[in-house]
Amino acid sequence: MEHWHTSWLARTLKVVSSTDSTLVGRSGVVVNESRNTLTIEGENGLSTLAKNTIQFTIDGSEPVVGSMVCQRPEDRVQRKYRRN
Repeated sequence: MEHWHTSWLARTLKVVSSTDSTLVGRSGVVVNESRNTLTIEGENGLSTLAKNTIQFTIDGSEPVVGSMVCQRPEDRVQRKYRRN
């Protein structure tokens, strides 16, 4: 959970699960983050991913459930998350 409190820009993101099966396995460098989306630059150019439909890893960390981090990046960095 420590990586939830840091900036994700210029870090490697990999989609591990999604409601859209074509997104699974997609990876790239995070170039932009907004409240509901992540934009990554991968082999096929820029891709915009909806946070609430994916689970992903940042630099090979534990999976992040995208719907739990649907807030502005500056709010996500300071928020306290409950452990399961």
